[in-house]
Amino acid sequence: MKYLSLILASVLLISCVQEKKNEENKKFTIHTIGDSTMAKKKANKKPETGWGECLGKYICSPQVTHANYAINGRSTKSFRAEGHWQVALDSMKAGDYLFIQFGHNDQKEQDTMRYTNPYTTYRNNLRNYINEARAKGVTPVLFTSFVRRQFNEWGVLTDTHKAYTEVVRTLAKEEGVTLVDAQLLSEQIVLAWGPEGSKKLYNHVAAGHENYPEGRADDTHLNERGADLFTRAIVKELREKDAVLAEVLSLGEK
Repeated sequence: MKYLSLILASVLLISCVQEKKNEENKKFTIHTIGDSTMAKKKANKKPETGWGECLGKYICSPQVTHANYAINGRSTKSFRAEGHWQVALDSMKAGDYLFIQFGHNDQKEQDTMRYTNPYTTYRNNLRNYINEARAKGVTPVLFTSFVRRQFNEWGVLTDTHKAYTEVVRTLAKEEGVTLVDAQLLSEQIVLAWGPEGSKKLYNHVAAGHENYPEGRADDTHLNERGADLFTRAIVKELREKDAVLAEVLSLGEK
């Protein structure tokens, strides 16, 4: 009887240890790196909002956390050169996810600190982020850039990112990385709202605003409504493409 009790106690202990280990394995962090369209905004920038600020409320598992490293004005080049990538990479562990979205600032041809050729340096920078994340057991996900709200005189929404978004698409195929085509998703939303209505999604504010006394007509950065709509579209896409993320992301607020 004594031996039976010891065996049962041992089995229970092993079971508890295994259960705790399984729970630990379920814990992971979603790391996001990118530019101002993703970054968290200071109070003096509101209503400008990065979609990374909205992601947290769609995480429905207490085991999953979100770390947003995106910063205004950064490109694939400057994000690494300034040391931000190393900070993010050092915080990652096996089982985590890395969301990568750059492009707006890589286009800036008059800025040697940020500009990258889409077919060479930009592509290579993205590949390096992917490989370095994978070396730590982290799952990378690539995102194309959101559309700028640029309608021409005929009411056609024009493409301002050109080769950059196509490079992301082809690289995702080459590297076997999940792709979220945020350009397509945001384009569909902006077109649905139309040339005038879509101003309600971007950082358009009238004169007299406490942060923008002279007003603001910003067709690149989103406001709270736009960021949330774009985030919901992204979450829907992620749930369809990744079984693990489908379990921890919900289209209902937590």
